[in-house]
Formats: sequence, structure tokens, C-alpha cells
Amino acid sequence: MLALAAPARADDSEVGCVTTEWKLLGANHQVCVFAFQDPRIPGVSCFISQAKTGGISGSLGLAEDPSNFSVSCSQTGPISIPDRLPAKENVFRESTSVFFKATRVTRLWDKERNTLVYLAVSRKIIDGSPYNSVSTVPVRP
Repeated sequence: MLALAAPARADDSEVGCVTTEWKLLGANHQVCVFAFQDPRIPGVSCFISQAKTGGISGSLGLAEDPSNFSVSCSQTGPISIPDRLPAKENVFRESTSVFFKATRVTRLWDKERNTLVYLAVSRKIIDGSPYNSVSTVPVRP
């Protein structure tokens, strides 16, 4: 069953939003924080902040959100690494436009340093972005 673990989605876990620019028509521009658990590693919680475009197009779901985000992960309970943990696995996905753009968080397992590394990137089919954010969770005995 653990092999079927799917990446978390931000829709269910919004912590809160802060307005960054007031808009006369439609929603305000905001930065929102979402929380998610690593689907395969109990005891690890992550928080991702993301810029959300407002205005009329943002309110209608037609705007493309900017590739501005940050991720922070920490140990929130006992960590047990599964025997067959993949070296790389997507653990979070949030759509940031109507057409093929998403923010993803990928967990990398650095076995040599006994550390979980969480890398957030913006992925777009045609024009990807170099923006990224990284967070680490050392696994202590």
C-alpha cells in the first residue's frame, strides 16, 4: 500500500494567506502557506509558501501564478526510513496555471549523510523555471 502513496495536494491543507497587493476587481494577490506530510515518511511535515495571482483572471482560475515559493520541512514525530525508499520521489504537487505549470516538491534520500532533502521546483512543459527552494531533515538514530 505504501508503494501507491500519491503526492500531497495543497487543496486540503491551507494554513493561511497574506495579501501582498490589493486589487479593486477580483481577489487580491497573496502569498499562501500550505502544509503537507511526506506520504511515505511518517514524522516529516513540510510547509510551502506560494505566490497566488489575484485580479479577475486569478479569481476565475485563468491566471498563471509566478514561480515564487519556498519550502521548509522538519521532523514532527519519529522517523522510520522504509527499506526500499526510492532515491527520488515526488511528494507534493500544486497546479499554478490552467496550462501545464505546477510547483512540485521532490524528496531525495541522501543515504550517505542519512538526510532527507526536499527540493521545490516550478515545472512547465515548454518554459521551465530555474527557481527552486531546498530543505533538509536529518534522520537521527
